Amino acid sequence: MKKKTIGVAVIGAGRAGMIHACNYARGIAGARLVAVVDPVAEVAKAAAEELNITKYYLSYQDAINDDEVDAIVVVTPTKYHCEIVCLAAQAGKHIFCEKPMAMSEAECAEMLAITQQHGVLLQLGFMRRFDRNFMEAKAAIDAGAIGDVVLVKALTHGPSVPKEWMYDISISGGPLAEVSSHDIDAVRWFSGADFQEVYALSGNYRCPQAREKFPDYYDTVTLSGRMTNGTQCIVEGAVSVGYGYDSRVEILGTKGILFVGDLQENSTRYANSEQKQLITKTVGSWQTLFTKAYETEALAFIDSISTHSPVKASGYDGLQAVKVVNAGNLSIVENRIVKLDEI
Repeated sequence: MKKKTIGVAVIGAGRAGMIHACNYARGIAGARLVAVVDPVAEVAKAAAEELNITKYYLSYQDAINDDEVDAIVVVTPTKYHCEIVCLAAQAGKHIFCEKPMAMSEAECAEMLAITQQHGVLLQLGFMRRFDRNFMEAKAAIDAGAIGDVVLVKALTHGPSVPKEWMYDISISGGPLAEVSSHDIDAVRWFSGADFQEVYALSGNYRCPQAREKFPDYYDTVTLSGRMTNGTQCIVEGAVSVGYGYDSRVEILGTKGILFVGDLQENSTRYANSEQKQLITKTVGSWQTLFTKAYETEALAFIDSISTHSPVKASGYDGLQAVKVVNAGNLSIVENRIVKLDEI
């Protein structure tokens, strides 16, 4: 019997949404792009034209109610994730949800419960788990190449200025959510444990336009912590850095060390008589650095639906990341160590 082709609708036609939509439009084995959704009519229509599809919706409810849609990809602001995921689950649609999973642990728990109740898959958008370099690092750790993991240091620095809604931590979660969720997940993945306690420091050094209206906003954060198995960690996040997209991980073990990521775009360097220094290009964007990882995670999502197999980045993983984000933000406000069992 021929396998059914999974009809997919992408909800959200912003930068990240269009990455997912373009992958499905170009062709993900076992899937086809049915529709794209955006509340702004001009954006939704332009996206459909770019993707060469006929269907676009202004309301995500319309996409969920479409009989051709078997699965949805949620790429909206975080505050809408819980409502969309719950409605989709009730309609029997499988769900891929971008990070952060939701605003609170309670919302995440609701999303987990309802997807399990209705027997649909929920995969989180932790695409670094599908990046070749990250996968090689995980395989090396699991093979004992550096002994037992004792310290994981993960950082992400983003070059662009945040959108205004991101300055409101009550609806965005701040850079810990928007930028560092991937690093938090990487720490859990590489250490093989959950967070036990965290302490975070932050400051606004490069976004003066946010200070008056959003005095609690921070563009730089350092979160240190201890995992349930004793592993130590440091997560460093920053936005509006300007110099490039910077994503690196350092993993120290009892018998060695492992590095993942590089700020350099490639190994080409040059010098000339005017500058008299070596010049190299930095990575410009997460969109280019993780291009293949986005495609691979989409393939994995469709394969899990088709084969009824577990996803590789689960709702539990999303819940744990949100829990750490909220513990970190509480630590910043109260200037103290926060234990995760408080959250």
